Amino acid sequence: MKLSNQALGAIMMALQKSIMEQCDIVPVLTEFDFVDTTNGLVVENPPVLHFPDESDDNNSLKENA
Repeated sequence: MKLSNQALGAIMMALQKSIMEQCDIVPVLTEFDFVDTTNGLVVENPPVLHFPDESDDNNSLKENA
């Protein structure tokens, strides 16, 4: 049994999220739901990363000027 490219990407996203949020990666990994497919294991609930809206960044720059 192997990980699919999607599952590897989900693990990398979890790592990136834990680095950005400076939190433990273990709770994210233990919540993964894996499904065995012909392409390998797939994560049904990969992590989601949220980035601030660029307009929010521009507004904060104007306020600090």
